[in-house]
Amino acid sequence: MIELSLHILDITENAVRAKARQVLISILEDQINDRLTLEIRDDGTGMTPEEIKRVLDPFYTTKKVRRVGLGLPMLAQAAENAGGSFKIVSEQGKGTVVTVVFQLTHMDRQPLGDLAGTLVTLITGNPEIRFVYRHRCNGRTYALDTDEIKKEIEDVPINHIEVLKWIRLDVETGLNKINAQA
Repeated sequence: MIELSLHILDITENAVRAKARQVLISILEDQINDRLTLEIRDDGTGMTPEEIKRVLDPFYTTKKVRRVGLGLPMLAQAAENAGGSFKIVSEQGKGTVVTVVFQLTHMDRQPLGDLAGTLVTLITGNPEIRFVYRHRCNGRTYALDTDEIKKEIEDVPINHIEVLKWIRLDVETGLNKINAQA
């Protein structure tokens, strides 16, 4: 994966498969400390201590479709290559938190990519899940909460094409307003 947005998509899809009802995606761009922090937190089934130990093994996966689990190992390597770190905390029955830190200005840091497209993809395929996205940059914050959107649109499905177009535009506009780096 060449963009962080694709890693976000992969981790969030893992959360959905783990029966998460809520996924919080947070991005913090800290220019003063030269750090980019990505955190994905879910309330899914969580992992056993054995699964946590094996999560960075590219030949381990719980997926039935393919025999390798490259997503998290690739993300951990990307963080290490960009002067950062990778951490995963999980508890069965409570969920999982993945935290990845990068040196913001490191030449090997992957770009954030199409965050709006990633959010729209997640919402399209999982309209029943609450997605909360927060992006903080230079003291400014953009936030999106699908539960709030659902209240506003009432009986219109959140994955209706016109709603999805609005969400994409809102995310793009919001990230531009806070001067988020892509």
